[in-house]
Amino acid sequence: MSKQKFGVIGLGVMGENLALNVESRGFPVAVYNRTGSVTDKFMAARGGTKQVKATYSLEDFVTSLERPRRILLMVKAGGPVDAVIAQLKPLLEEGDMIIDGGNSLYQDTERRTKDLESTGLGFVGMGVSGGEEGALKGPSLMPGGTEQAYRDLEPILTAIAAQVNDGPCVTYIGPGGSGHYVKMVHNGIEYGDMQLIAEAYDLLKSILGLDHRQLHKVFAEWNTTPELDSFLIEITADIFRYLDPTTNGPLVEMIMDSAGQKGTGRWTAADALELGVAIPTIAAAVNARIMSSVKEERVAASKQLTGPTIKFDGDVQEFINKVRDALYCSKICSYAQGMDLLSKASKQFGYKLNLGEVARIWKGGCIIRAAFLDKIKQAFDENPELPNLLLAPEFKQTILDRQEAWRDVIAMSNKMGIPVPAFSASLDYFDSYRRDRLPQNLTQAQRDYFGAHTYERTDKPRGEFFHTEWTQVSEETLSKTGQPE
Repeated sequence: MSKQKFGVIGLGVMGENLALNVESRGFPVAVYNRTGSVTDKFMAARGGTKQVKATYSLEDFVTSLERPRRILLMVKAGGPVDAVIAQLKPLLEEGDMIIDGGNSLYQDTERRTKDLESTGLGFVGMGVSGGEEGALKGPSLMPGGTEQAYRDLEPILTAIAAQVNDGPCVTYIGPGGSGHYVKMVHNGIEYGDMQLIAEAYDLLKSILGLDHRQLHKVFAEWNTTPELDSFLIEITADIFRYLDPTTNGPLVEMIMDSAGQKGTGRWTAADALELGVAIPTIAAAVNARIMSSVKEERVAASKQLTGPTIKFDGDVQEFINKVRDALYCSKICSYAQGMDLLSKASKQFGYKLNLGEVARIWKGGCIIRAAFLDKIKQAFDENPELPNLLLAPEFKQTILDRQEAWRDVIAMSNKMGIPVPAFSASLDYFDSYRRDRLPQNLTQAQRDYFGAHTYERTDKPRGEFFHTEWTQVSEETLSKTGQPE
């Protein structure tokens, strides 16, 4: 009796759609879910007429698979993944492989890879992006871990991944937890992207008073431009034209302004702090979601804390164009921060990431897919050691050409009391990166004053440190600087 080529454990939305995707590419699939009724429902609704074998025990599931066994876990990250792995290990043989397709923390993936490789098994921590539709029709896949396991899986993964003009949206990311690390940063960039779009919407609505029809038109037009053509802009345009059947008004305006998060954006911000990499746009997006969650406090505060009452009296289309330019410049900064974090993490953890390939596999299937990823790929292909995306010739010139509009938008938002934390963080990032001198010389003096932390001097070689007894001011110094009053 022939056996199945691929197995999926966990029949949630993503699990069942990935199983059907694999089957549709000509690879018979075995499925297992801890709750048998879920398996029955799947088989009755979607899997029964296909090359899908339902199993109701892990023993039967493992037995149904050809060697080497290829098993995809689509279960909740954390303890449930460890629990399923512990149950599977005694049933597997050398060369078999487990793929974790959930949003696992990369440190957990590092640990699991080492543990399973030590027993002769392969482990692949694979980021999967694209949501329900992507999982079924072609996601962006970010697999890392045991390289031999990936090579065995490659024909299947390249078949099920999204396809773009330069190949399938999958590549071997690197060893250990690299695949889940790249997915984590992808999600951090996604947080930044979504916040920037939300701020653009708020500016157009709150300052210009655009209604849902006008907002749909603006975002639909932006989606036709090479700068902003992207999945998130596309779905934003669609959202504005959807009417609520109950009120007959735009549904988006009936949705509570309290955003949720599953942790990957927060993980990105926390890891950047650990590595000493500045990602202010992504951090601002995380903070914005946190701020949105205190809805009752904000409602109460709004009755006591007032802001400006001035009205916009400029040219509406000109301001729309400036918001578009500000959005693109901010978006460049958000991606620059994400790619910088990947670069630093690659060196720190020995991942040897190919940033051009990372940009390429994000071109299709995933949530942050966008036309300008072609330009990011080209930038890193031309210079794999590019220190920062802001220094790539095209992106550099883009921001230099549009920064006046960017600054005007943020100035107007401040003048009118509209919060734009991600827009502002992006501009601050650009201004900090472009300046050859920042005020942290004073910070270092303060640190040396109260903690003897030492400092470097501008007239001495880097790496040479000095300490000053700041309270021991000489008479000569006082005569030059003046006695404090």
